[in-house]
Amino acid sequence: MGKREQNEKKFGRWEALARGGRRYWLEVSGRHGWKARYIKEVDADEATVRFWQEIYDDAGQLVEVHQKYPVDSGHRKLKRRS
Repeated sequence: MGKREQNEKKFGRWEALARGGRRYWLEVSGRHGWKARYIKEVDADEATVRFWQEIYDDAGQLVEVHQKYPVDSGHRKLKRRS
């Protein structure tokens, strides 16, 4: 199985990007109504360019981002709108 097929199977959703790349994503529901979205961007050869995690609260608002690749920058909390 090639890299593209593996990514399609693992993530389940994707969109085409410029220059033949793709953005894959997988959503995982938490126990308290929150959701995590794992996002992977690849180039035309399916080599990983960027990988990060987004956390959404129970209202669907993006509250935290964690870039994991190419450099793990740790969790970055976003300011909540009131």
